[in-house]
Amino acid sequence: MELGAFKALGGVYAVAQIIIGPGGSQDMPLSEMREKAGTMTFICASAGNHGMAVAAGARIFGAKARIHLPETAPQVFEKRLVQQGAQVVRSAATYEESVRCAIKDAADNNDIHLADGSWEGYMEPPRLVMEGYTVIAQELREAFVETGDWPTDVFLQAGVGGLAAAITYMIRANWPVQPKITVVEPENAPCLRDGVKAGQVVTVVGPVSNMGRLDCKTASMLALEVLRQMADSFVTVSDHQAQLATESLAAVDIRTTPSGASGLAALLASDISVDARPLVIISEGQV
Repeated sequence: MELGAFKALGGVYAVAQIIIGPGGSQDMPLSEMREKAGTMTFICASAGNHGMAVAAGARIFGAKARIHLPETAPQVFEKRLVQQGAQVVRSAATYEESVRCAIKDAADNNDIHLADGSWEGYMEPPRLVMEGYTVIAQELREAFVETGDWPTDVFLQAGVGGLAAAITYMIRANWPVQPKITVVEPENAPCLRDGVKAGQVVTVVGPVSNMGRLDCKTASMLALEVLRQMADSFVTVSDHQAQLATESLAAVDIRTTPSGASGLAALLASDISVDARPLVIISEGQV
């Protein structure tokens, strides 16, 4: 979809499923979906990529989108969101505050709040987003069935945890060869690691990270529960390590960001065996 990040799989899919509605036909024609979506407005907060996916989904299916960005989100995302036809609101200083603004906006205007994080009483929309991400794990499974080169270790970067939890769930559910799964977070935002230690969702405190799309201080409840049960370990990487990993990838013509390269940063900092077959996912292009 030329959105440059894995989030496209989740937001667009969730928009489609919400338009179809519970019990609706998955074969609903696009013309019918567009007619049904004409009065709908999807609202979310985003550090960039989830908002892009929701905006794209709204555009494709004929709905409107309003995206709340924190002040820390790069200007390039605001420009790209406008190009997708979305209304952009710079609503707060931090991502977490923007989430609260998006919730209030949707409630005040009777619109649809489509977050990629989950909390008590709010599970189904983010579950749909995560369901979209599972395509990645299924495509990887199909490729490894062909080659036989199953990874021994998987490094999964996490913000609120949606991608990491979706991939982890699918690996545990249907990969015949089970790897060690390591969840990677910025050292300034270890909300999943600390949540697992505490046995519940917690909000961490820390400075802004250069891994902007991962710089989330509160985990998704749904993602935390999956990863608590199924991941093997949780590690953090520094901004410097993530930047070095970005530069290492650029040297082999893979253009990404510290967020996208953080899984590689964790691999490079690990004591993994030379005989291992590690898997990392470069989760976004250069922005």
